[in-house]
Amino acid sequence: MPLPTDERIIALSEDLIRQFDTIFGVHPGFRPAHAKGAMLKGTFTPSPDAASLTSAPHLNRKSTPVTVRFSNSTGIPLMPDNDARANPRGLSIRFHLGERIHTDIISHSTDRFPTRTGQEFLEFLRAAAASDPSKPSPTPIELFLGAHPKALAFVQTPKPTPSSFARESYFGVTAMRFTNTDGVSRHGRYRVVPDLGNDHLPDAITAATSANFLFNELAERIAKGPIGFRLLVQIANDEDTVDDATIHWPEDRTLLDLGAIALTEPVADDAHDQKHIIFDPIPRVEGIDPSQDPLLELRAAVYLLSGRRRRAAAAGEDLHREQTA
Repeated sequence: MPLPTDERIIALSEDLIRQFDTIFGVHPGFRPAHAKGAMLKGTFTPSPDAASLTSAPHLNRKSTPVTVRFSNSTGIPLMPDNDARANPRGLSIRFHLGERIHTDIISHSTDRFPTRTGQEFLEFLRAAAASDPSKPSPTPIELFLGAHPKALAFVQTPKPTPSSFARESYFGVTAMRFTNTDGVSRHGRYRVVPDLGNDHLPDAITAATSANFLFNELAERIAKGPIGFRLLVQIANDEDTVDDATIHWPEDRTLLDLGAIALTEPVADDAHDQKHIIFDPIPRVEGIDPSQDPLLELRAAVYLLSGRRRRAAAAGEDLHREQTA
């Protein structure tokens, strides 16, 4: 996973990481966003229709091992599961194609993103951090949202708390370009839909749950049996915008079923592995290419830079344990 060669993207990535640190604090060994998480592993089995969309290996093989990470929003490692700020929830999937060869999907539980570009996202975060609800209006965030209707739409989109990570749908907000063996290319966005259907809690019930109820429930659920999801792609029509994550495509667009995800057990050394795995928003695999969405290269740089920082902190912890053992 290489860093972009554009120094402007690297500088903006570093600014975004610093802004997350300003908002949530610095927590060595944890992600600056979606810090609280848990990983499971299992298998992806493609549907018969998957090969019609793409020649990607995991969509043409009999099955592929996967590692999946569920997470809360924010960069706070102890973010309570019943706090509204923990939404949208995150879901990242790694498809293990071979020794040190993989491709990833990154998604969250709101079907849109607040800004089209990274610079706008930085301005959004800065406005939010500078706003004090006790001060007179308009606050910096009110001014920003007033000038950015797509960001306002994201903020106003309902983000209910699920009863389980296994009862929530997740959306890949940036489009990808899928190409099949005949050379036919189509753009689409991922959706990950639970076998058991969505189930969200009323605010009053959410408030009465425990601070770790989702992660406790996930551990209890996987101990009883597999957790299932379907991997779908919403296919864009020719006239749809495919390089802007703030634009929501109509629900009448074709949903192609790519296959089944069956999660069967927790990752053995979850805390350790979470510090080392770096998910990549760019697919880097035959048959699936990134769209021209400007968020993709930026997100990849943010994930890589923050991941290197996380790994460095983990290495320091490992060294300290060896020295004090």
